[in-house]
Amino acid sequence: MTRDRFPSARQPMLTRSKAKPMIHRLLYIPSTRLALTLVCAGLGILPTDAANGVDFILCDASTGTGPPPLVLFGDAPPKTREATQELADYIEKVCGTRPEVLETPPRRPPKRAIWVGYQPALTDLFPGLDFQFQHPEETLIAANESHLVIAGRDRWDPQHLVVEGIDEKIVGRQQEYGTVNAIYTFLHDQLGVRWLWPGELGEDIPRRRRIAFAPYVYRYHPQIRARGGAFNFSALSNKGYGRAHQWTRRQRLQLDSLRSEGGHAFGDWHARFHEQKPELFALQPDGSRGTHPSPKNVKLCQSNPEVWAQWLADVESKLKEDPTRTEFNASPNDGWSSGHCVCEHCRAWDHPRGEPRLMHWHHHRETRPALSDRHVTFANKLAELLRQRYPDKDYRVMMLSYGHSRPAPIEAKPAENVIMVSVANFFGRTHLADRGSTWGTTHRDQFAAWGKLAHHVFWRPNTGSPAGWQQGLPDVSTTQTIDNIRFAAENRCAGIYIDAVWEHWATQGPQYYVMAQLFWNPAQDGQTILDDYYLRGFGPAAASVRAYFETLEQARMQFVKKHGYGSGVFNFPRLYTADLLRTSRAHLDEAAATAAGGREIYRQRVAFIRAGLTYTRLLIETIGLMESYWRAQDESVAARVVANWDQMERLCQEHPFAINWGPVRPTAPRMIGLHPEHPNPKWKPNRANDLDRN
Repeated sequence: MTRDRFPSARQPMLTRSKAKPMIHRLLYIPSTRLALTLVCAGLGILPTDAANGVDFILCDASTGTGPPPLVLFGDAPPKTREATQELADYIEKVCGTRPEVLETPPRRPPKRAIWVGYQPALTDLFPGLDFQFQHPEETLIAANESHLVIAGRDRWDPQHLVVEGIDEKIVGRQQEYGTVNAIYTFLHDQLGVRWLWPGELGEDIPRRRRIAFAPYVYRYHPQIRARGGAFNFSALSNKGYGRAHQWTRRQRLQLDSLRSEGGHAFGDWHARFHEQKPELFALQPDGSRGTHPSPKNVKLCQSNPEVWAQWLADVESKLKEDPTRTEFNASPNDGWSSGHCVCEHCRAWDHPRGEPRLMHWHHHRETRPALSDRHVTFANKLAELLRQRYPDKDYRVMMLSYGHSRPAPIEAKPAENVIMVSVANFFGRTHLADRGSTWGTTHRDQFAAWGKLAHHVFWRPNTGSPAGWQQGLPDVSTTQTIDNIRFAAENRCAGIYIDAVWEHWATQGPQYYVMAQLFWNPAQDGQTILDDYYLRGFGPAAASVRAYFETLEQARMQFVKKHGYGSGVFNFPRLYTADLLRTSRAHLDEAAATAAGGREIYRQRVAFIRAGLTYTRLLIETIGLMESYWRAQDESVAARVVANWDQMERLCQEHPFAINWGPVRPTAPRMIGLHPEHPNPKWKPNRANDLDRN
């Protein structure tokens, strides 16, 4: 049983719509009165009946007026209760006084109150206000002279609030977290709280003696409903490299309403079925089935009804484990150019006018039409069976558009309950062409084609490491990223899964912040978000810190335009030259000098950014030393490298969140070859010839 916290609600289908998401604009004025100005009536902020009504006073030190109590609806699930306590914490940090939290609504409404989540009393306290919440994840914040409501569309199953996650149990799983995200919206938009990066140093809180709101109504529902994969390492229950779980929650990313699986669906089928049911697997040109050299990449005979039946049986098993699931992956295994089925029924699903693509099998190559029509037809078959089996459920099939299925299909069209997940790698590489394309089509063009055709599109870019993204270097492309997110939203993007954001906040922080803000609301102006980031984060040093990152970004963009896919760690010194590092250091020297006369927090934040530059200098020096070492193994060079690594590790310990040590320690896969004790096992004996310079 799914519980809804709003009156007479019904579960809408995930529908296709070309309508733009609801837009809101707030003008934040940091004065004694927190003014909320209607920039555009009817676009998210709606006028109330009391157009000239008395302000709602949150607090006023001059009159001794403290914040009113927070009234939480009585059966609130765990995540909503946690967020309500955070709301009380931050009101205290802003106003100086902590409000009382009433977890059981009183019999009679208080004269003044902040109401958290929908409660029946609100109907009388806000006459004429619509609490139906017609849109998924819809949020509502409204004030009159005596009351403030912070609410949203909440859905959860009381019997399944605890479910298995990636690495640990998820306590408090909801299907929609409208009220939680409304709380963080209120803190960010109306109280002006900023979480620039994880940890106390990244938190910026304005102090106010008086906070008042003119009567208003604010509504918003996000277009991008699958946001947890934006910072996948900090998704719910993911305990790998992620260190920003609290930050992603406060950015309204972690608690979303659609799940996006970033990977492939059939990795365990070879172990389960290849001996008893070889007919489930792709027919190879030599007549064998299930014989792919890599079992986890084995392909299926997608036209075989037994495959469909087994997939549906697996869905039933997953629903027994977690009845709250709504999305089910059907994406082919990895190894996108190899092992696809050559049986006549599967090939009949390919369109002869599809883009010619070079495909591989064991001792065989052949140019065949792109697989897009085939994969969409397969997804549609499963979607039809899913709807027949569960006619009253809003269940969906997820299908990757990847490799030889990146182009849009010629005739096949995804069904209403199919989500196409486009692995379009234009993150940080806008004009990059698909290297498997014989037509030279760019990844952005492919994404746009799916946006015109599919009902629902997720964007799942592989970031790669074009300028040291994975190694923690300042591989920032904020201006391009702002444009790319806008482009994705305009092409019906409903979900995001990035593979991967490694959480290096001192070198890539501005990009992370603008990404988080735009994934919640892509209608915002990205440059305005950056203005706010630098000003709130660095005060008088804002211009110098911004110049630092923009200098690195401009150099990075030129480098990636030239090298594209082809860059590697031993190429990075060509970008991070002595001149570039010297210019960058000058910007931070200026920032430090400017911040010296200001608040201590600004000096600490500049030092945090400087730690990223120090790490960059040490790593670039180490790369150059190791290139020399692999050509002639000099122990004095090895000693300098080891000393650099010791310094980098201490730097990461002294500045938590600056550089995420886990993925960049010398034994990590992306750092192999940068320590004398860890050569790349793939290199030939004459290793110097294998260095990735070109």
